[in-house]
Amino acid sequence: MVSDVHGNARDLARAGEGADALICLGDLVLFLDYADHSRGIFPDLFGEENAHRLVELRTARRFEEARELGRRLWAGVDGDRATLIEQGVRKQYAELFAAFPAPTYATYGNVDMPRLWPEFASPGTTVLDGERVEIGGRVFGFVGGGLKTPMRTPYEISDEEYAAKIEAVGEVDVLCTHIPPEVPELVYDTVARRFERGSRALLDAIRRTRPRYALFGHVHQPLARRMRVGATECVNVGHFAGSGKPWALEW
Repeated sequence: MVSDVHGNARDLARAGEGADALICLGDLVLFLDYADHSRGIFPDLFGEENAHRLVELRTARRFEEARELGRRLWAGVDGDRATLIEQGVRKQYAELFAAFPAPTYATYGNVDMPRLWPEFASPGTTVLDGERVEIGGRVFGFVGGGLKTPMRTPYEISDEEYAAKIEAVGEVDVLCTHIPPEVPELVYDTVARRFERGSRALLDAIRRTRPRYALFGHVHQPLARRMRVGATECVNVGHFAGSGKPWALEW
């Protein structure tokens, strides 16, 4: 199981070795690498120095200044912003989806572009969002995307829409999401030094339906990688872009 792949196609190609299936919890795209400012769509367009400045502003939560920097940079580019970003995303998706083994079960992260996935997903990749599937005799539920934030990443939805998808999944053995439940220890990033957005609806569903596992990613350096919420083991499966190592679910 992997999450937050962010362009790591090399390790993704080996992530399913020895497993019955690979599960991917989203964030395939790498727009900007906070650890290596030379990697991603943004530095490809604007250079490493501007990427470094953008990371500084976002980390300091100076979001309006970050947006102003972006506006100035885009104003100096020939071509349509959306088209240029989509070209970068398409290039990454072609490589990443080709690296998925069969079978793979995947859902979207907040930086993904769901409308492009059908073009790249092979028959061996099943994309699920607000849906259930049986894997190895267990019922898995999948909910993709993130909640709205000042970062304005591509696949952020309202709390109400997210809650509806959680409700549609219902009772499952394993609840797979991109973002964590709204628990302070699970949503706080110790390196970025901020609370990411988790879902209250997801936390309520975990308490109500008591899945055996709740698995997620999104928070790259969490205060706690796993903890129990009632009968459920909640696990951040890890920042795959950084570790290159999948998390194994064994029954």
